[in-house]
Amino acid sequence: MIVIDDDIAVRESLEAVLKSARHNPRVFSSAEEFLESGTLEKADCVITDVCMDGMNGLDLQRRIRMDRPALPVIFITAHHDDRTRRLALENGAAEFLYKPLDGADLLDAIDRACQKGG
Repeated sequence: MIVIDDDIAVRESLEAVLKSARHNPRVFSSAEEFLESGTLEKADCVITDVCMDGMNGLDLQRRIRMDRPALPVIFITAHHDDRTRRLALENGAAEFLYKPLDGADLLDAIDRACQKGG
C-alpha cells in the first residue's frame, strides 16, 4: 500500500487509518520520491493526492500506467474539479475521493480497487 501526499498531516492520518486496518503502508511526500524509491514493482495499490508540487497525481498515474497498467490508483483531493476527476477516471483511476476523507470510505475504496485487480 503506497500513500503519496505532500501534506504531512494527511500522510500521517492516512498511514494511521491503513495501519488500523492491518495494511502496511509506505508513505511518500512526492511522486518523485515514490518513483525513486524502487517500490513501484512491489506496490499493490497507490493512494495519491492530485495537487502536489513537482509531478502531480495525474502525471504520476500516466507514469504508473506505462509500467504497471493494472495497478489500482486511488486519487484523493481537496479540490472539486470535474475535469480532473473525469481525466483521472478516464485514465483508469480506481477511485476518486475528496478530502476530508472518512476512514471507512477510504478502506471501502481500497477493497473495491484491489478486487478489480492489480
